[in-house]
Amino acid sequence: MHRCIAILLIAFLLPGSLIAQKAKDTGAETDSIQAKPHSPGKAALYSALVPGLGQIYNKKYWKLPIVYAGYGVMTYFIVFNADYYMTYQAAYIEKVNGVTGGNYADLVNKYTEDQLMSGREYYRRNLEISVLLTVLWYSLTILDASVDAHLQTFDISKDLSLRVAPAALPLPDTPQPGAGIRLSLRF
Repeated sequence: MHRCIAILLIAFLLPGSLIAQKAKDTGAETDSIQAKPHSPGKAALYSALVPGLGQIYNKKYWKLPIVYAGYGVMTYFIVFNADYYMTYQAAYIEKVNGVTGGNYADLVNKYTEDQLMSGREYYRRNLEISVLLTVLWYSLTILDASVDAHLQTFDISKDLSLRVAPAALPLPDTPQPGAGIRLSLRF
């Protein structure tokens, strides 16, 4: 089931997809097939459904390692902090119950109740920050896909110039013009 969905998504996203191939097979002229505009909403939706799919839709394949490296780092910190949070939580419970030879005897015998609670709260806070940063990273990847799709049609002309020239500017309440600078941006 998942393979069918993935194949259908790839077929619609990649150039030379099944739709374009069918138009060629039916003898439609290339003049009559117009390229669909690049949709920022579609890029954002794809990136929201599967992280990195919006970057693939935008044909920015070089961003995929960055996207997944960010998710890898965030996952590492979530797992690390959750593990230590649960360890300190269990050690605190053993300390409160007076168990000195349990699974967490090394922590129970080394730290006081307050120190174990402090350690537990430290890792809980770091876990919450890690989750928030992961949500932020997720949002940034969606935003990146949308902005990149918006910029697909941005015209980068080679005829971009800025001309600086002196100018005579009219001044209010005086018959004589004042000196100024005129900036002309040509694009």
